Amino acid sequence: MKFKKQTLFSLAIAASVLASCSSKQTENTESNAALDNIMTRTSIRAYTADSISKENIETMLRAAMAAPSAGNKQPWRFVVVENRATLDSIGANFGSMKMASQAPLGIVVCGDLEATFPEEGRDYWIEDTSAAMENLLLAAHSIGLGAVWCGIYPMTDRVQAFSEMLSLPENIIPMGVAIIGHPQSAQEPKDKWNPEYVHYESWKKSGAKGF
Repeated sequence: MKFKKQTLFSLAIAASVLASCSSKQTENTESNAALDNIMTRTSIRAYTADSISKENIETMLRAAMAAPSAGNKQPWRFVVVENRATLDSIGANFGSMKMASQAPLGIVVCGDLEATFPEEGRDYWIEDTSAAMENLLLAAHSIGLGAVWCGIYPMTDRVQAFSEMLSLPENIIPMGVAIIGHPQSAQEPKDKWNPEYVHYESWKKSGAKGF
C-alpha cells in the first residue's frame, strides 16, 4: 500500500513537471512567433487584384494604435484610402509609389500637431507615428498581406500634395503611406543583422561581443 502511494505521488509530481514544461514551451513558441513575424517581414510592392476586408483593415489600425508614444499623447491619425482614382493618382504622381496603382489599399499615417507636446517636444509626433507605421506593417504581414512604407514627410512637395489630395487640416501632417495588398509572390527576407552597427558603453566599442 505504501509503495502504491509513493508511486502515485511520483506520477503526480512527474505530471506537474511535464505540465510546467509544456506551458513554458508554449510561451516560448508564442514568443518565437512574434520574433518570426518581425524577422520575416519584407517590403512588398506587387499585389493581386483581391480586395482587403474591413476586418483586416481594422486589425491593422488597432495594431498601429497599440504603438508607444511620448507621454502617451497618441498623436497619430489615419486616412484609409480605397478609392481607385485616388490610389491611381498617388501611383502616377510619385515614382517611388507607383505600386499604389495596382494596390487595393493605402493607409496614410499622419501626425496631429495639436495632440503632441508644445515647443521642444513638438516633433515627437514623428517618432510616435513611425512606431505606429511599423506596427501596422507587422500586422499586415501577420495576416498574410504585403505592404511597403512610402515616405511623405519631410518632403515639402509630398506633404503639400497629400494634404490637398486628402483635404487635411493644417494641424494634420502626413508622415507616410503604407501601400497594402495581397502579395503576388513570396519574398525572401533579408538578414540585416550587422554586429558592426552595435557599440557597447561608448561609440568606440563595437562588434559582436556578448553575442
